[in-house]
Amino acid sequence: MAFVQFSQVSLAFGDRDILKNVTINLQTGSKVALTGANGSGKSTLIKVLAGLTPPDSGNRAIQKDCRVVYLPQSGLTHHGCTLKEEADKAFDFGYEIQKQIDELGTQLESNPSNSEALVIQQSDLIQKLEDSGWHRREAAAESVLIGLGFSREDFTKNTEEFSGGWQMRIALAKALMQNPDILLLDEPTNYLDIEARNWLETFLQNYNGGFLLVSHDRYFLDVTINEVYELFNGDLKRYPGNFSHYEKVREVELKTLIAEYEQQQQEINKLEDFITRFGYKATKAAQAQEYQKKLDKMVRIEIPESLKKIHFSFPPAPHAGRLVLRLKDICKSYDGQRKVLNNLELTVENGQRLVVAGRNGAGKSTLLRIIAEQDKDFTGEIVPGAGIKIGYFSQDNAETIKGKETILEYVEARAPLELIPKLRDMLGAFLFRGDDVYKSLDMLSGGEKSRVALLLLLLSPVNLLILDEPTNHLDIHSKDVLLEALKGFGGTVIFVSHDRGFIEQLATQVLHLEPGISRYYPGDYVFYMEQMAKLEGGESLPLSSAVKASSATPSSGDTPQHPDSVSDTKLSWEEQKKLEAERRKKEKEISRIESEIQALEDKKKELENKMADPSVYSNGEKAKAVQREIEEVALKIEEFTEKWMEISS
Repeated sequence: MAFVQFSQVSLAFGDRDILKNVTINLQTGSKVALTGANGSGKSTLIKVLAGLTPPDSGNRAIQKDCRVVYLPQSGLTHHGCTLKEEADKAFDFGYEIQKQIDELGTQLESNPSNSEALVIQQSDLIQKLEDSGWHRREAAAESVLIGLGFSREDFTKNTEEFSGGWQMRIALAKALMQNPDILLLDEPTNYLDIEARNWLETFLQNYNGGFLLVSHDRYFLDVTINEVYELFNGDLKRYPGNFSHYEKVREVELKTLIAEYEQQQQEINKLEDFITRFGYKATKAAQAQEYQKKLDKMVRIEIPESLKKIHFSFPPAPHAGRLVLRLKDICKSYDGQRKVLNNLELTVENGQRLVVAGRNGAGKSTLLRIIAEQDKDFTGEIVPGAGIKIGYFSQDNAETIKGKETILEYVEARAPLELIPKLRDMLGAFLFRGDDVYKSLDMLSGGEKSRVALLLLLLSPVNLLILDEPTNHLDIHSKDVLLEALKGFGGTVIFVSHDRGFIEQLATQVLHLEPGISRYYPGDYVFYMEQMAKLEGGESLPLSSAVKASSATPSSGDTPQHPDSVSDTKLSWEEQKKLEAERRKKEKEISRIESEIQALEDKKKELENKMADPSVYSNGEKAKAVQREIEEVALKIEEFTEKWMEISS
């Protein structure tokens, strides 16, 4: 079994201890998440594990021939060859082994006296090469590249043609293709859409080697790992189980820590208050000095930023009518030929939280820009409802944030008065903690500017939020804060995200886009995934389950509704009213039938429990009577179910 083991490893930068006597063991089959607050040293620890950063002290043991592959979170680029040629570089280790096998073959021909030892050595290398999967490298490369979102047409493109995000996908693909004993992945999901994330989840679930990864996607972690290491103040602690289990255990621990922290804070406040009030009085000076010494020696208790609970809510959404937005025959093309959006029709009603899903290039961001009136180069019509006030966020918002103001000054100048007392907590929730709030805008990175832009948007009184990848550059804790605020938002939300856990908890409807094709799903993300699985399995869907957006009229509220099979945008007002009345009548009938079915199901269960009673099943006459009742109820359930299906369709 391959392994990498570290014992009592320490590392300091200046006077700050990054790692303090850390011990960790990674081996074949390890499925590990590394967590901790931003700046806690996670990336540094991974580099130490990879052998790239030497520790100040401690021991590193690695099994002979154990292959370790490390993927940083950013900064890798590729050039000088095609994608297929670059992918083949992932198999250089195999070419090297094959070279050694060939050299041993040459030695066997020229040195038969030592043939037994050479044959054994060559046999070991041949087996090693076979176990690595090198002979199946072309199929492996194609599978990984397609899984991560590349098309077969991309295989012959020069690597220079790919953007920064796709460059990191190439690097991730190469890391996976190498099939190492230990994989070290620093935020591998940063540049992946949800389809590629789903594929990577399955890959890691079936991975035979061991891996350690950092990710801010809770769902991704829950389905891939089975142990968590938390790095806090230089200490590393192991928690068995998935990420959600770690959070529950850590929350219990945190309650004790908070109690101790609050008690210590009270004592600190008393000591500091005494020193401030009496430090300059001769009669109290000696006592004040003793208190100061006590403060200096005190080991301060700290609470992990990632586990502090911060809540905030949006300003009240301005009043809006039931109709928020109607899109009619929306078409968009960038080259005049291939239509990204084609005759898309959609009605959005108040209170909906609609996620726009689909692969990269399907037109998700394009649609959001059109709705937000940032892109007017399209055909068709957008009809906004009365009183609609739009707030729009995309990564491009960061470009408008510049100047010499500090973050705190910039946000305070734009925040409603009632929210100013909460700004420090809100900035903390978006990863601006301590002295970070005094950074000038011109000193911020692109990711930091995006977080400022998102926070500003959440401070504005709007009733339609359009959010393009709002969770980028946020850690898990910050996503939770944003999610709770959005769930409590009194308006309508249209958003794009690649974080499945975030989508599942927020979305109430789904619009799926493919180039030139759209399909509306009147249910949450789990419902959408179920319907997509049916489609992929070759099953056709009824209109009540999923319809093209051009014929969809979503209903308000959080529960899935059954859209009309006819587009009402081309009908007269009287016809629309008639259709709406018929729809409501059918919905009431459906609700009544569902209640009947539930009552019959309850009665059937009651009768089945009665049949299990010894006084019934031991009496032939009683048992027959109860059985007849069960059969009659089952028949009624079947009749009502058929009626429900007829009306629903």
